[in-house]
Amino acid sequence: MLARSAARWSNKLRAPAPRPCFRLARPPSRRFSMPAAGSTSGSPPMSSAGMLAPFVGELDRIAPSFNINGAQIQVLQSPAEFYETLKHKIRNAERRIFLSTLYIGKSEKELILTLQETLRAKPKLRLSILTDALRGTREAPNPSCASLLAPLIAEFGPDRVEIRMYHTPNLTGLRKRYIPSRINEGWGLQHMKLYGVDDEIILSGANLSSDYFTNRQDRYHLFSSKDVTEYFSNLQDAISSLSFLVRPSESAAGFELVWPEDNAAPSPLEDPKQFVKESTSLLAGLISAKTAPLTAHDAIPAEKRDTKVYMLAQFSQLLSPDTSTELPAVTHILKTLSLPRYANSSWTFTAGYFNPAPSLTQLLLSTQSHNNTVITASPFANGFYKSPGVSGLLPDAYTLLARRFVRAVHQHQREASTVLREWRRGTVGKPGGWTYHAKGLWVTLPGHSDPSISLIGSSNYTKRSYSLDLEANALIVTENEALRRRLGEEQRWLLEHSSVVTRDDFARADRRVGFKVRIAMMIVQLLGGAL
Repeated sequence: MLARSAARWSNKLRAPAPRPCFRLARPPSRRFSMPAAGSTSGSPPMSSAGMLAPFVGELDRIAPSFNINGAQIQVLQSPAEFYETLKHKIRNAERRIFLSTLYIGKSEKELILTLQETLRAKPKLRLSILTDALRGTREAPNPSCASLLAPLIAEFGPDRVEIRMYHTPNLTGLRKRYIPSRINEGWGLQHMKLYGVDDEIILSGANLSSDYFTNRQDRYHLFSSKDVTEYFSNLQDAISSLSFLVRPSESAAGFELVWPEDNAAPSPLEDPKQFVKESTSLLAGLISAKTAPLTAHDAIPAEKRDTKVYMLAQFSQLLSPDTSTELPAVTHILKTLSLPRYANSSWTFTAGYFNPAPSLTQLLLSTQSHNNTVITASPFANGFYKSPGVSGLLPDAYTLLARRFVRAVHQHQREASTVLREWRRGTVGKPGGWTYHAKGLWVTLPGHSDPSISLIGSSNYTKRSYSLDLEANALIVTENEALRRRLGEEQRWLLEHSSVVTRDDFARADRRVGFKVRIAMMIVQLLGGAL
């Protein structure tokens, strides 16, 4: 169903639909105008469109985009709201359900039952699921994500249900043989979180397991846009054609992974170099601003299209040369904020696993913005808190990285404008304890109280995200006041359970990081992996 030959995909990429322009409710000749070089401080305040112009101009060259109305984006708040919305959409599906996630929890029987009941009630409905092969099979032959999903294929057949599992080309040979499970995931994962039903899609950083449905805070945006949904459906389609197919089996594991002949490339385990070469041919045109196959299905009048959504992808491990779009887009936004005219802007950056790529740290600290906030998980809200084995070292590793960031803030003399806040709601593993997994960026323009720019999706903004994992994100640039308010509310409720952490806090004895944590981080880096 989703498998595509390289030739078929390349034909699709050659004929992109015309791209509508970014229309705002003002005369086109004045759109995004910038002040002349000789403008003085006594000049009238620049319009919102004028302030957005430097962002949009370059972003249009970086990534494909769609113009929609801000009302087409709903911001969900809690894990429970995310789960109930997802189940509601699934129950009302008519044509298709496509889910792309790192994994589906092996005990998610309610979610599977919801899918089964909907498929039984609607014979024309099709289901496509894409997960990661390492994460999805690591418990086998014990119950796993793969064994949970295989019965869906047995009941409804491969024409209606297709389960794909992506395997990184970076883990082959001796690495594949000797690096243990859980640790081997540091060499690259299918990390996209795309939850599409018919012509709507939820973009999130959340996976599909019970903690993400109950007590793990993330972000969730529902896009009611045919165009945005179709684009990400095509993206999942393409990665699926580069992935293993799950089939039911009589083996103890209950499934088998096979590499279909009509996949767009050879298996990454058999010929990783050719796999990357074919992947590049398939994906480069799909994510390019010039060649991406864009649809024009949304029936929104041009004068009401006040929001631009850029489709960002980070597929570094599959592209040679790397033409990924997320890192260039984020880099451009932060570089633009370093211009003097944005001195009264502000930004909020969040990542549950705090390890921003070094280039991003430098850019964050080089902006002219003030009242900037970084939100990350407290060690007591880290998903690996008191985890058994080597993964139990991760909370301390992220504490060390957060301490280094606070030190860099001090060294750049940015303490008056930039703070680090740790999010904590109880303690992991105890009654009422939550974990924190939210990630994203918000930018508020000078003179505004709510963001006009926001980034939502799967990326953790780490070296690993920008070199090893597959990430999909949407960058929202909006003039819609109601959407800006919703984005501002999202910022504020994430701040509710956070508190500022200073250099003095990190100097306390209970925040010191042991030598074995530092050694473990060095070993992972030496072997080519990343946190």
